[in-house]
Amino acid sequence: MASHLHPAPGPNSGSLTARDVARGIARLFARNDIWCLAEMRLRSGRRADLMGIDPRGRIVLVEIKVAQADLTGDGKWPDYLDWCDRFYWGLSPALDRTCLEREAFLPQACGVIVADGYDAEIIRPAPALPLAAARRKAEVERLARASLRRQVVAADPACAAWGAD
Repeated sequence: MASHLHPAPGPNSGSLTARDVARGIARLFARNDIWCLAEMRLRSGRRADLMGIDPRGRIVLVEIKVAQADLTGDGKWPDYLDWCDRFYWGLSPALDRTCLEREAFLPQACGVIVADGYDAEIIRPAPALPLAAARRKAEVERLARASLRRQVVAADPACAAWGAD
């Protein structure tokens, strides 16, 4: 576990939220020229906690967990592997990660990032499992359009009535 990671201050005496973990991961990714969007809906109907694009145009997905029961009870996560080139678990430093070494969690297909509200550290790099070029192109375009829409709506909320992520 990264010793420099610490809980964000807050009313729950140090408990982290998924938003805190996402912020730490987004900072790590930004330093590595990976730009991501939170809460990105996939064509499968699932919603990725973070979806980003690395400098080589590869799609990176992160499933964030801040509660042990949520981590160990998540049976839907393998669905995400069909929508990215690299998949990471994004975890609070307080979580026990040993379950991620079990075969059910496909450690050969998943990376692990530990994050707090300020920073993150890659504990296990995610292997590259390349998407088909046509799917990657379609997903990168969807991500770009969602990002642009969010930017326009942030500048002019009246535009929210048109289009969707």
